[in-house]
Amino acid sequence: MDVFQHINHARMVTLLEEARIPWLFEDDRPTVTLRDGAVIADLHVRYRGQLRHSDSPLDVLMWVEKVRAVDFTINYEVRPKGVDVSVAPSIVASTQIAAFDIDTQRLRRITDVERGYLESWQRA
Repeated sequence: MDVFQHINHARMVTLLEEARIPWLFEDDRPTVTLRDGAVIADLHVRYRGQLRHSDSPLDVLMWVEKVRAVDFTINYEVRPKGVDVSVAPSIVASTQIAAFDIDTQRLRRITDVERGYLESWQRA
């Protein structure tokens, strides 16, 4: 929270990252290879409602919006813990992540294995 009793923007971006990392980069995930090279290409956060410390812990719902040749977009909805998903989220966000080859310093194509895992998280 900041002095105006709003959630701190930098902290919210960190919370989104903390939710995303185990989902994508744990050793047993097909997208673990992105740990060696991925860059945030775009990030949007929209605050639609108030969150307070008493709302903690928070629930972060994530899904893949789209998968393209070298990047994919994750959408997020953030609510106080236990609030039904039919209730409008307090925060909606999206992150575009591009696969990146550190050695060549260039974008790389998403592999078929990575694509399959990412597409399994798309909403029907």
